[in-house]
Amino acid sequence: MAKIFYEVRQNKNEKSLVKGKWFAHSKSVETMNTRKLAKHISEHGSVYTTDVVFGVLEKFRSCLVEMLLESKRVKIDGLGTFFTTLENEPGGAAKKEEFSVTKNLKALHIRFMPEQEQEMNISSREFIKKAEFINVDSLGGEKKETAGGSTSNSGSGSSQSGNSGSNTGGNTGGGNSGGGGGDDDDVTYD
Repeated sequence: MAKIFYEVRQNKNEKSLVKGKWFAHSKSVETMNTRKLAKHISEHGSVYTTDVVFGVLEKFRSCLVEMLLESKRVKIDGLGTFFTTLENEPGGAAKKEEFSVTKNLKALHIRFMPEQEQEMNISSREFIKKAEFINVDSLGGEKKETAGGSTSNSGSGSSQSGNSGSNTGGNTGGGNSGGGGGDDDDVTYD
């Protein structure tokens, strides 16, 4: 089973309804760049060398951006769909005729929706079932927790209790929202 590392942190947002409560936040152990991913793929019984895989991934990246900028969605079977959304400036335009891209649009975002077909479902609710959760505070004696709630310790160390937390898209307190790479520090609480 895959290992998802997390730490439990307190919500200190003064405006939050759940200020003072504790939530799980994912912790990344490494950022895989294109070259490292290409090497990893080529080591999985591939007939293609790292350089060939790297070339295909680089071409995919540039073509993905090109297609998104042509208002197309890009579906990768078994993975999900990339698409764009628009972020407007607060307040909007008073009249349709007054709307201006330069005044009223704030950003163009690239979004990703995971595959939800039954056999390859990697939506948040299904993806969490495939992972084993490890609290980083207890790495001395690895404490593992599955989404189902079972816990086991391997080795000696801390008896820190954990919180598996789930990011099911609802953001009802513990889920992470949006985000860039690395640690999920940009967490929104309801």
